Amino acid sequence: MADVRLTQIKKAFGKVEVLHGITLDIPSGEFISLLGASGCGKTTLLRIVAGLEGVTSGTVELAGRDVTALPPEKRDIAMMFQSYALLPHLSVSENVRFPLRMRRIGSREEQAEKVRDALETVQLGHLADRKPTQLSGGQQQRVALARAIVSRPSVLLLDEPLSNLDARLREDMQVELIEIHKRLGLTTIFVTHDQEEALSLSDRIVLLNGGNVEQQGAPSEIYTNPASGYVSNFLGAANLLPAVISETGDTLSARLEDGQSLPLSSDESRRGAATLALRQEDVILCPEGEGQIVGEIGTRIYLGARNRYVVHVAGTEIRVLAGTETVFEDGSRVGLTVDPARIRALPQS
Repeated sequence: MADVRLTQIKKAFGKVEVLHGITLDIPSGEFISLLGASGCGKTTLLRIVAGLEGVTSGTVELAGRDVTALPPEKRDIAMMFQSYALLPHLSVSENVRFPLRMRRIGSREEQAEKVRDALETVQLGHLADRKPTQLSGGQQQRVALARAIVSRPSVLLLDEPLSNLDARLREDMQVELIEIHKRLGLTTIFVTHDQEEALSLSDRIVLLNGGNVEQQGAPSEIYTNPASGYVSNFLGAANLLPAVISETGDTLSARLEDGQSLPLSSDESRRGAATLALRQEDVILCPEGEGQIVGEIGTRIYLGARNRYVVHVAGTEIRVLAGTETVFEDGSRVGLTVDPARIRALPQS
């Protein structure tokens, strides 16, 4: 049985419909990410699961029970907000205990034990008596997470919880969330606009676009086999090139707008006008005469361990992630090679 079942969820604010009939089944223990650009409807959908927003139509079920009309406190869910929403006048332990008090879960001694367990889970037991203002941003984030998990809810909802952290803390907390999810096994719905977070944390990604599900699947599947140009470009910022696919004997190729061609895998079934999706890390730069096609370096951006090149090919730009052992200068002619198996042919956009 699905732990969370959303059936034809529609939501309108006035005359503006922001969700157009979302249907999702989320099994118990799954970590699912709702991914998409600002305004795609992901936070609205999360708030509907939480009971903080009503639906225009559709149903929300938790553990087989229709909770569409129930308030948040009747849903056995916990939600962690982007702002953390800690109470500054309460200590860390009192903040974590707060939902237990409000829902009258357990005796005072049982509550204290649950608080200790939750703080140990996020490795903050030694800071139980401090106030939130005495903590770093990362520590405040962990307190908010402890408060969310203290009651061991059936479903944990996370609304962009890492967006206020700097890059290093965000990376550390990604690891922390993975480990906590493994230990507790809570069904988790995570909202983010950050593709790296979604790819690294999720069992499944649901990519939303304009209030609809554009594609869903395991991170590796959705990254490797995007269903549309939108998915390919959102996850990994792929290069999208218009081309015409044709077959000559046993050879399949894609002709670019300037007449150059890229070989395609024999497994490719599409013919005629198409859009080629090339991941930046799949394009290999080489001397001009050694590549499948030729381009000109427009810009080189130093990223530390790698360089990002912007290469002009067939009247468009191809972005390439390459190592630093060989450097190509701006304006130089280069060859570009792509493994045919790594090229995705999509409907022409």
